[in-house]
Amino acid sequence: MIQLYLQLGGGVFLGWVLGKVLPQQVPIWIGNFLFWFGVPISIIAFLRKADLSGGIWIAPVTAWVAILLGAGLAWLWLEKKNKGAEAPTTKGSFILAAMVGNTGYLGFPVTLALVGEKYFGWALFYDMLGSLLGAYGLGVVLAARFGKGIDGYGKLWQSIAINPALWSLGFGLIFRQIPIPTLAENTLTGLAWGALYLALTLIGMRLSQLRSWGKIKLAAVSLSIKMLLVPFVLGMGLWQLGIRDDALLTIVLEMGMPPAFATLVIAEVYDLDRELAVTALAVGSMGLLVTLPIWLLLFRF
Repeated sequence: MIQLYLQLGGGVFLGWVLGKVLPQQVPIWIGNFLFWFGVPISIIAFLRKADLSGGIWIAPVTAWVAILLGAGLAWLWLEKKNKGAEAPTTKGSFILAAMVGNTGYLGFPVTLALVGEKYFGWALFYDMLGSLLGAYGLGVVLAARFGKGIDGYGKLWQSIAINPALWSLGFGLIFRQIPIPTLAENTLTGLAWGALYLALTLIGMRLSQLRSWGKIKLAAVSLSIKMLLVPFVLGMGLWQLGIRDDALLTIVLEMGMPPAFATLVIAEVYDLDRELAVTALAVGSMGLLVTLPIWLLLFRF
């Protein structure tokens, strides 16, 4: 855990410092690089060492159960506990924060550090076939229901089709069967790890640019659903079904990730409650340092 916190905290803190001194265009450049090259390279590299046998299909299925459970619990809380008093735009951001996690930029390095490369395929399928489609599929539908700016609907759907991570998933599944020289393999792995550390730096840079910390109470409820209740309930359910060891821990870690940056993007496009989306994102990213030991104590056995 100390090593992981040094890696996570060091990368995010470096990004936070750089975000304060570098031009605001730099995170955009880094984000574009990671989107088009860094993350796809990481997917291709780590797929070569990932174990795709057994019940890997459980990962995306669990992802969708977690998404639907998080959204359902958030909606129930709003209706029963809060008497439906919040504005529709606030409801939309609240539900989004409870259902979609940062299972890529943050989830990948966390699971690789704690579990290793063998179960990277589980984390990858959880993200690609779960979180990504959940954010730009169900997330967009909910945003259109609670928000105003429906003009961005087609563009957000288009982002799924052109997402290079999805294309690299298909290529990586084929390429993993092709032997390459050891030097090339090591170089590819080094580039992949470098991209993940750069992703942590980017998270810190984006956090340094957040200015709103309002609506802490609503954010805390949404995060409790997303990062505590859903991972615990589904994690125990998977354990009862016979899922054990690192496969179980990988899925629980992915379920326990803080809200994805996609929730903020969707909130901006559909004119949802941006203040709540920003607060949930920032508080959740810091809260991860508290929740990670919980999942290790409960599910690493």
